Amino acid sequence: MIKLPERLTLYALDKHVLFFQHFDDPLIPHLRVVHAYPHAFPRIQVDRGAIRFVLAGAQLMCPGLTSAGAMLPDKENEILAGAVVAVVAEGKENACMIGVLKMGTEEIKTVNKGVAVEAGHYLGDGLWKYDVE
Repeated sequence: MIKLPERLTLYALDKHVLFFQHFDDPLIPHLRVVHAYPHAFPRIQVDRGAIRFVLAGAQLMCPGLTSAGAMLPDKENEILAGAVVAVVAEGKENACMIGVLKMGTEEIKTVNKGVAVEAGHYLGDGLWKYDVE
């Protein structure tokens, strides 16, 4: 049995979850949708050291996005707080997490501490394993 958070709404088509929504939070695409359409979503990159924390369901902290191996957009392409972003790990092609930015990418660079991305869905979590019947 796979446990999903309470008050989670799933949007599915032909037994495939496409999006989910927790309470009135933004609609977040399933990682399989992100993998199928990788350039449809803003992307940020974490360094190798953050990968194990991301895959354990931790919120993504600023230092994992500002160290060597990580990548944030330049100032002209800033992503604002509240945006849904795909998180790619250094050296990997597909996103390992999709979540919501808690602060804009320029603020992440200057503050460099605290939570940067609230985990919405990551590889191996309950939603990844969930089978619509």
